[in-house]
Amino acid sequence: MSLGLRNAGWILRFAVEKNADAFSTYEANFLDSEDNSNWPKWLAKTPHNTSQLLEKHQRDLRNLRGKVTLIAGAPPCQGFSLAGRRVHSDPRNSLFQDYLDFVSLIHPRFLLLENVQGFDMPFKANSETPKAEVTYSNKLASELDRLGYKVFSEVVDLSRFGVPQTRRRFIVIAVRKRDELLATLSEKPPFQALYERAEEFLKLRGLRTDAPITAHEALADLEIAGSSLEECADAFVKGFKQLRYTFPRNLSAYAKLMRRGCSEAPNSMRLARHNAVTVQQFNRIRSTCKPGQSICDADRKRLGIKKHALTPLARNLPSATVTTLPDDIIHYAEARILTVRENARLQSFPDSFVFKGKYTTGGMSRRHDCPRYSQVGNAVPPLFAEALGSYLHDLACGRSST
Repeated sequence: MSLGLRNAGWILRFAVEKNADAFSTYEANFLDSEDNSNWPKWLAKTPHNTSQLLEKHQRDLRNLRGKVTLIAGAPPCQGFSLAGRRVHSDPRNSLFQDYLDFVSLIHPRFLLLENVQGFDMPFKANSETPKAEVTYSNKLASELDRLGYKVFSEVVDLSRFGVPQTRRRFIVIAVRKRDELLATLSEKPPFQALYERAEEFLKLRGLRTDAPITAHEALADLEIAGSSLEECADAFVKGFKQLRYTFPRNLSAYAKLMRRGCSEAPNSMRLARHNAVTVQQFNRIRSTCKPGQSICDADRKRLGIKKHALTPLARNLPSATVTTLPDDIIHYAEARILTVRENARLQSFPDSFVFKGKYTTGGMSRRHDCPRYSQVGNAVPPLFAEALGSYLHDLACGRSST
């Protein structure tokens, strides 16, 4: 989100991230390479928990009233995901309240929030919830209305903005009720304007407008077939290999956009060390299951697979939704999972963006760690965030939204 907004012209004041690895990635890409004068002196450039920050710096945050135009956030989505348990007791579900607390203190002109589709769906009745209740999206809208905001929301297909994925996300744009822009937004609501701007947004970045970007267009220069390998440069554990990147001449328009301004090989290209049995299974999946679709129940039973979500990519279609789990997707042409960098390409991160921390985690550590695969899978695709940010930036500057 921060990268896309910065690319759209927004000045970043500060970010709140509690995980040390994820903050290291933020620091490497934003704090180490830029003028940091906008970061407030009262806030240490370290990981922060939202609740602790609100408790410790309430007065400092309130002093930002009138000085902040936009608060953008993406509260944890796992508790709302249709792939999860979806129970109200999940502590991550309450973190959007911290977002509201920031809004209440700072009261910016605009708000932006991203989450999974499940945020806009009621939880099914279960032992914890005897009957279906109001959606979290309605709870959020009600609270924002109370705080003085007009709320616009919609589930958006991100592939319409150049992201090579079938990724649909719930987006909220809110504007203060007394803002003079509301008259304009009543004539052309934000999402209508956003869709109308999509074609020009893509053209300006050299991307086609008649069909989504495919997995092959995004990843072709990162294939290992016919290429040489070398020791992984940034793996914490020895013995991993990575592609020796050779700067190919014939890049797709999308790959050229991802490579723009990058004269070096990208980081985070560690290849998985699959054993022979796994490679054989992946080849069976690629040869007998329909590409581009999550394998069906019959195929799981036939192949003895217990994993719920597993998709062999189709070469000429957008990727399945990138998640935090490395083994949710199989490469379209090679019997392997994708690297962090390949997932980052599908998320529209440029090759110049670096990721820090561990590559993966497991067991109980998954509750606390945020390794590189998770950082990429949890992210708002920067290209889409840039489209959102460009629209909001034009609104803030009084420029036409068309």
